Amino acid sequence: MFDVILYQPEIPPNTGNIIRLCANTGARLHLVKPLGFSLEDKQLVRAGLDYHEFATVTVHNNWAACAAHFTTRRIFAVSTKGTQRYDMNHYVADDVFLFGPETRGLPADILKQFPDPQRIRVPMVPGSRSLNLSNTVALILYEAWRQVGFATGG
Repeated sequence: MFDVILYQPEIPPNTGNIIRLCANTGARLHLVKPLGFSLEDKQLVRAGLDYHEFATVTVHNNWAACAAHFTTRRIFAVSTKGTQRYDMNHYVADDVFLFGPETRGLPADILKQFPDPQRIRVPMVPGSRSLNLSNTVALILYEAWRQVGFATGG
């Protein structure tokens, strides 16, 4: 089963959409504090519809606590500064995908913790800054899931 980590997410509807996405793909969601909203935020709840009860969501107090949770797993850091195109890796069902906050992306000190092949990016036309976070999570998660044959539970 895949895991998705949102490092300090800021926009409630994006996180709500990602909760719904995780519920429908069997992925587990991890949120790293500080969050830019309350988990009871109306926009978060509205975007997640009634999928909150079907999603597994864990909140971590900081990046160190979250990273410690995945010491035996392969983490891919997703960033516009990634060196590897997301579709060029071979994913396995227990891979983890880390995404940064909407307005600033992953901090350089976190990004440098990962080797080049695990710093992945979604290609865009020149001059583009970024994609919407929930769209990016969907692209990455569905590519990984496709590679494992859309196996149930991840």
